[in-house]
Amino acid sequence: MLDAVLDKLESDLSPLHILSTDMFDAWLRNAPKSVAQLVRAAGFAAKRGQCVLVPRRRGAPLALLGAGKAKDAFALGDAASTLPEGAYQLTYAPGALCRQDLALAWLMGAYHFSRYTPRQRPPAQIYIHAADADKARRTAKAIYLARDLVNTPAGDLNTENLEAAVRDLAAEFGAKVSAVIGDDLLKENYPMVHAVGRASTHKPRLVELHWGKKGAPRLGLVGKGVVFDTGGLDIKAAQYMRLMKKDMGGAANAMALAHMIMAADLPVRLHMVLPIVDNAISGDAYRPSDILQSRKGLSVEIDNTDAEGRLVLADALTRAAEEEPELLIDFATLTGAARVALGPEMAPYYTDDAALAVDLEQAAKNSGDPVWRMPLWDGYDALLDSPIADICHTASSPMGGSITAALFLRRFVGNISWVHFDIFAWVPKARPSHPMGGDAQGPRAVFSMLQGRYAKT
Repeated sequence: MLDAVLDKLESDLSPLHILSTDMFDAWLRNAPKSVAQLVRAAGFAAKRGQCVLVPRRRGAPLALLGAGKAKDAFALGDAASTLPEGAYQLTYAPGALCRQDLALAWLMGAYHFSRYTPRQRPPAQIYIHAADADKARRTAKAIYLARDLVNTPAGDLNTENLEAAVRDLAAEFGAKVSAVIGDDLLKENYPMVHAVGRASTHKPRLVELHWGKKGAPRLGLVGKGVVFDTGGLDIKAAQYMRLMKKDMGGAANAMALAHMIMAADLPVRLHMVLPIVDNAISGDAYRPSDILQSRKGLSVEIDNTDAEGRLVLADALTRAAEEEPELLIDFATLTGAARVALGPEMAPYYTDDAALAVDLEQAAKNSGDPVWRMPLWDGYDALLDSPIADICHTASSPMGGSITAALFLRRFVGNISWVHFDIFAWVPKARPSHPMGGDAQGPRAVFSMLQGRYAKT
């Protein structure tokens, strides 16, 4: 899939013209009469996704791809499967279309999860003169990593397997990995990670990755790694449990961002912390009304065992904050309320750092990775009060659920610049650049922001 973007110009590539509707008439007037007749006969009108091959007397046929009204390269991200199988050279396209974005969009659309079913045909290949193919492949490889992990069912991606994936990532870039597993979580003071995962035959664990040189700015990264979520004793209904293989999407997205950082050799000292658990059901499962101790020292009253993600994240965020990073980032498939607010395509985020928010939103626009700031509204903080513990892990009101979840996490961060992503990590219906299934939401935007802050000059 990564070879869908070619490094160099090869012979006999089909020339590819990408045409928007507002430029189509002018292009048609300037085309040879025989070509114009064939294009009209084919019904091609430059609508987005339309394609046609025009035979030529010599060489490979001319390929036309419709862009519609789109000026965004990511709107053409399904071209690798829309165009017939073969290899193309981009020779004509709207000037506003970023060639580097097009190369990445091409690779994003070329993705196929082939672990269980082979793809029916290889993606179309393209050479883009003004694009850095290697750079596009590095980013796409990180996105593929997140997608592959989220798409893999829990029967093949249990807590041990997800730790192994972290170790594979570390080996690729010379990072160091350590893990605290099973009852050792109690000895090492990760009581909430242990409580959430103790009911499963697959032992809970907290996995840490360290990479970078001493003296570099410290960057903390946390991802929710619930490999499957039954809801615990507050068991989910079947229709909501169906997709819970994706509940480790936060860890997958954190790993994708870590991949981008290490592949670019960004001058930071990276510390990634992944709490990895299977929220299963047994006689040893944690219960509603239990009081859990946390690594932070706060006692936590349990209201609903299906709100397990914030518990494991709390211990992981506490651990990451102990290293005093100058920036702490977490990704989590945390609440349904975030989906109600923004739907499946936008990545909502929370931060009290206004300057960070400005940088992140600009980076999101530059990278074509949409994010949206949500409020850490202090007025809702009292909804987390508990009469018998320091805090209740869910709010006393069902409204503003994504906000109150973020407020809960903030209790465990301390005085550190922090951004929390409450993501879906899933594409319910395929769209350009985003095949149906697991996805990366936010890592490209964050990486673009980090490049702006830390990239070598």
